[in-house]
Amino acid sequence: MNAARDWAHYRRALAGEPLPAAFVDLGALRTNLESLLLRAGALPVRLVTKSIRSVGLLRRLLAAGPALRGLLCYSPAEAAWLAGLGFDDLVVAYPSVEADDLRAVAAQLRAGRSIVLMVDSVPQVERIAAVAQADGVVMPLAIDLDMSSDFPGLRFGVYRSPVDGPAAALALAAEIARRPALRLDGLMGYEGQIAGLMDKVPGQAAKNLVVRWLKRRSAAEVNERRAATVAALKAQGHRLRFVNGGGTGSFESTRADPSVTELAAGSGLYAPTLFDHYRDFRLQPAAGFALPVTRAPRPGIVTCSGGGYPASGPAGRDRLPQPWLPAGCTLLAHEGAGEVQTPVRHPPSLRFELGDPLLFRHAKAGELCERFDELLLIDDGRVVDRVPTYRGDGRCFF
Repeated sequence: MNAARDWAHYRRALAGEPLPAAFVDLGALRTNLESLLLRAGALPVRLVTKSIRSVGLLRRLLAAGPALRGLLCYSPAEAAWLAGLGFDDLVVAYPSVEADDLRAVAAQLRAGRSIVLMVDSVPQVERIAAVAQADGVVMPLAIDLDMSSDFPGLRFGVYRSPVDGPAAALALAAEIARRPALRLDGLMGYEGQIAGLMDKVPGQAAKNLVVRWLKRRSAAEVNERRAATVAALKAQGHRLRFVNGGGTGSFESTRADPSVTELAAGSGLYAPTLFDHYRDFRLQPAAGFALPVTRAPRPGIVTCSGGGYPASGPAGRDRLPQPWLPAGCTLLAHEGAGEVQTPVRHPPSLRFELGDPLLFRHAKAGELCERFDELLLIDDGRVVDRVPTYRGDGRCFF
C-alpha cells in the first residue's frame, strides 16, 4: 500500500462527509489503468461497465486515451441507455430476449449508435430477428464462445454458452446470415476460470500450484479453440469486426492468441479483494466504502453503522467486505458484516472517536455501486468531485 494513503490520509479526506459513503481514489485508479494498459500491450481494452457502474467514471476513463476503446455492457437496456447519453461502440456481453429492451436498442441503432448483442442459440437469434425486422433495423450480433475446460472429473470454468467450438459457431453463424435483419459482427470468448481465479493466495501454496497448472493447461486449450473458431468463421466468409477476450486476470494468456483483436477489463481498475492475489500483477485498492464508528461495546471492538454488502457468487467468507484501514482490523467470525451494524475487532494500539470512518473494501468491483447513490472522488487527499452511480441515476438493470 502507498504509505501516503493510510488511514489518516482518508480520515482527513472524508472529514465532514456523511457516512456511510463509497469512494474512488483517482490516483490509485490511474495507477491501475496504467498497469492494465501496459499488460495489454498493443491490444485495445474494452471497458467493462458492470465493474464501474457510474456514468461519470466511465466518461473519465474513456477520456484517458485511445487505448480504452468501447464498452462491454451487461444488458441491452443498459447499452441503450448509455447510447442515449452519447456513448458509442457498445457490446452487450450477455444474451437477452426482453422485447422492450431489444426495441430500445433498435431505437439507438436508428439514431446511428453501434450496439452489438450477444447470442449463443437459435431461439435467441429468432427473437432478436423478429424485433429487428419489425423495427426496420439490422441488428449486429456477436457469438459467445464457451471458454471453459472439461478435465476428467473437473469442470474448470463456468457454464455459459453451448457454443463449444467451430462446428457450433458455424451453425449459429449460418442462422444469423440467412436473416436479413441480422448481421454477424464479432465473437467473444471469455476465459473466466483464468481471469477470475487467484493463484497466489497466502497460506495456500499447494493449491496455488494446482491452480496455476490448471490455468496453463486450460489457456493453451481454449486459445486454440478460439483461434480455430475464428479461422473457421472467416473461411466460410463471415467477417468479424472484433474478437473479444480476456479479463483483468488473464491479459497475459489471452494476448497469446493472435486471433484476439481486443481485451476486456473493469475490475482491475477498482481492485476489489477478489483480485488481491495474482502472480502476474498487483493492483492498488482504488475503491472502497467508509462506515462511521458508532459504538465501542468492549475493549478492542468497535461497531460501525451499516456494512452488510456481500458480493455475488458462491457463499463464503471471501464474498464479505473486508476491513481495510486502519490496518489490523478484522470482522468477527460469528457476526460478519451486518445490514444495520458491523462489529470490528481492532488492535489495542488503535483509538477511535465516535464518528471516525473505518474503511472497507468490497469483494467485487461494481456491485458496491448498487448500495450507494454516489461515489466520492478523492485525489491528493481531498474530495474533488462526486458522481452518481447507476443507482443514483435511478437505474437498476437486474
